[in-house]
Amino acid sequence: MLTLPYPISANRYWATRVVKAKATGQWMSMTYVTPDAEDYRRQVASIATASGIGRPFPWRVAVELDLYPNRPQDWARRAGRDPTGWDDDVRCIDLGNAEKVLSDALQGIVFNDDRWIWELHKRRKEPDGEGRVVLRIKPLARVSAQLDLIA
Repeated sequence: MLTLPYPISANRYWATRVVKAKATGQWMSMTYVTPDAEDYRRQVASIATASGIGRPFPWRVAVELDLYPNRPQDWARRAGRDPTGWDDDVRCIDLGNAEKVLSDALQGIVFNDDRWIWELHKRRKEPDGEGRVVLRIKPLARVSAQLDLIA
């Protein structure tokens, strides 16, 4: 299990700029990983290394992702007004963007490429304090070829 910092927004992870190609003189767009993203990757790598992950898993994996948004300062007032749904409008990165930012940050650290993720379960959790992501990564056994389907 890895507990990682709350992911940065995909809008802050990647950026695009227009540059003029030296060879052709044509304008082209270039998407790149931002300095904020590089900092997030370093944090993730440091935590993964400290938890004992020395190199990427060379096999299929199942990933469970629990996303905990930051609990707002007025959470008690919100919970008093709506005990069961107070956290529905708490500001939170959407699960799809969180997964993409995390899989990019974990690439080369936990797995060589996100194509090795064969199962993915994502959950947004109730804010209970500091924003974070809790990941559980399990190796998956290879399923043998279904030779009985080949006729």
